[in-house]
Amino acid sequence: MGKKKVNKKNRNERTLYKCFVIVTIFLVVGIIYSRAALGKINLEIQELNDIIKEENDDNQSLAMKINEMVSLDKIRQVSNEQGLTYNNKNIKSVLE
Repeated sequence: MGKKKVNKKNRNERTLYKCFVIVTIFLVVGIIYSRAALGKINLEIQELNDIIKEENDDNQSLAMKINEMVSLDKIRQVSNEQGLTYNNKNIKSVLE
C-alpha cells in the first residue's frame, strides 16, 4: 500500500510540474508577443508623427504662399498686368 501512494504522489507531482512548465512557457511567449506588438505600434506611431510633422510644414508653407498672393503689392501687380487701374473715387468707406 505504501508503494502505491508514493507512485500516486509522484504522478501528481509530475503532472503539477508539467502544468507549471506549460504555464511558464505560455507566459514567456505571451510576454514576448506583447513586447513585439508594442514595438510595432510604437514604430507606427513614430511614422504617423513624422507624417503629421510633414503635413504641418506643408500647411505653413501654403499659408505663407496665400499671404503672399493676397498682399496689396501682389494685387496691384496683377491688376496692372490686367490693365486695371486704382481709383480712389470708386472706394467708399463706411463710418460707424
